[in-house]
Amino acid sequence: MRPSCHRVRRQGGADRAESTLLSGDVSSVVRLEPGNRVVVTGATGFIGSAVARALQARGAQVVALVAPGVDDRNLDGTGAERVVADIRDAAAVRAVCQGARFVFHLAAVYRFWARDPRIFYDVNVGGTLNVLGAVRAGGCERLVYTSTVGVLGLDAARHGTPADETCYANLSHLFGHYKRSKFVAEHEVLRAAAQGLDVCLVLPTFPLGPRDVGPTPTGKVVLDFLNGRLPAFADTTLNVTHVDDLALGHLAALQRGRSGRSYIVGGENLSMRALLQELAGYSGLPMPRVQVPHPLALAAGVASELIQGRLLRREPRTPLEAARMSGTKMIFNDERARAEIGYTSRPAREAIEESARWFVDHGYVSAARRAAIRWRRDPLCRNTVTQYLLQYCTHDRPESPTSGR
Repeated sequence: MRPSCHRVRRQGGADRAESTLLSGDVSSVVRLEPGNRVVVTGATGFIGSAVARALQARGAQVVALVAPGVDDRNLDGTGAERVVADIRDAAAVRAVCQGARFVFHLAAVYRFWARDPRIFYDVNVGGTLNVLGAVRAGGCERLVYTSTVGVLGLDAARHGTPADETCYANLSHLFGHYKRSKFVAEHEVLRAAAQGLDVCLVLPTFPLGPRDVGPTPTGKVVLDFLNGRLPAFADTTLNVTHVDDLALGHLAALQRGRSGRSYIVGGENLSMRALLQELAGYSGLPMPRVQVPHPLALAAGVASELIQGRLLRREPRTPLEAARMSGTKMIFNDERARAEIGYTSRPAREAIEESARWFVDHGYVSAARRAAIRWRRDPLCRNTVTQYLLQYCTHDRPESPTSGR
């Protein structure tokens, strides 16, 4: 009988971490104090800007490393100090990290295609090596590295068992340069942890929510649905979570995570059908009716990669990496993060709905499709008090929610 999951101790210092947990030693726990200087690389990105906002809410002095020429509007309102520097410039990264107590490294190329694939390795691997060197040189107290669940093995998922941090990857299933480069980068982070660097690893699942300006590949699913560019869907499963919960998971890893230990931070495992049904139910737009067989999705990916990617030198409409992933059940178990660092997440429904609202409200959806939308629920009106006030203002006066006390 085949094992349901290939498991090993993947992270440096894992044995020490396990014994620390059993003994109750909390010496590795740190406190984020108001005024702490905290560097965030990739701070203009979807998750990075959410981390910057969460840090700012805790009173931290946030230093945002901003790549040259990148749209940095996601940092508006954060009060972050913006430092323009290329993550590939080791000297510039060292200068930014000098004097920082903590560093969050989120900068990465997160997409399925690039004209020159070397960019994935220059940024995702080379940039990570620069950050590791800068943290050592600057005497920073702790590094939180953002990896990805894409580096984990999914053999168990094929049999309905969610993958966790102990499932190692089948290298032949690391589709595309993004996953491969992040796998190599995580190896370098774990090597640094084994050599004594205080680093904790966060593995986000698939984020949705507001301020996905890119959009990311995950947000593009929502946006393509809203714009009517998703005529069919694949039989796949995703773990969906709100981007702001991922941000708080990063802070929890900083303060309570074990050195050299990995934590999946996620939400709910949803089939693509369920995700689209939620979007359709919320927006009033029709759901795609056709489920594409995996061989057909692969054929579309091969054709798109060849014609659009190689011949026309533009981003494929159906990237081959995405087509390959469409046949995978990407389900994950984040119990370690919930048990050890106190991670929590809201219902995936709220992430989906807030993502849809944000794209519509910020001009990403065509006028014709906007006119067809009929919002069926307000994600901001779920609690009793808000519902009470809404009904009160529309003259449908309910009994006070606090009456009878």
